[in-house]
Amino acid sequence: MSYPSQQQQSVRDGLHNSAWSTDLFDCFYDIPTCCLTYWCPCITFGRIAEIADQGATSCEATGAIYFLLSLFLGCGCLFSCIYRTKMRKLYNLDESPCGDCLVHCCCESCALCQEYRELKTRGFDMSLGWRGNMGNQKGGVAMAPVIESGMKR
Repeated sequence: MSYPSQQQQSVRDGLHNSAWSTDLFDCFYDIPTCCLTYWCPCITFGRIAEIADQGATSCEATGAIYFLLSLFLGCGCLFSCIYRTKMRKLYNLDESPCGDCLVHCCCESCALCQEYRELKTRGFDMSLGWRGNMGNQKGGVAMAPVIESGMKR
């Protein structure tokens, strides 16, 4: 039987879940996100999924899958709850107000809005996607140094 090392145990004990930056039903505090989610939830979801997957999937691909699952099977919420769980684990967020699947099955639009707001609060420009945000963090385009002409002493 192996026991966790003292360092592993202290790291595990030191991790405490944090609260979401906004509540589940704070949708109307961000009207543009609320409208986008109401009219085009596949776009909202695609953007969330791309950030939660750290660029491994594209907004377009996950948004299309969500759209097709919602349209033909009526169960896009089961797909989106997977990404809520990924996002919670990535940012160490509380599973509140209840389980991820229950939140998405009962309040799909509110859950998507909350996740979108959370990522915006954490500094993501959701319209840029993962790569665009990573490019912004690196300081954008690097410029060559300016070299003055002639010798100066």
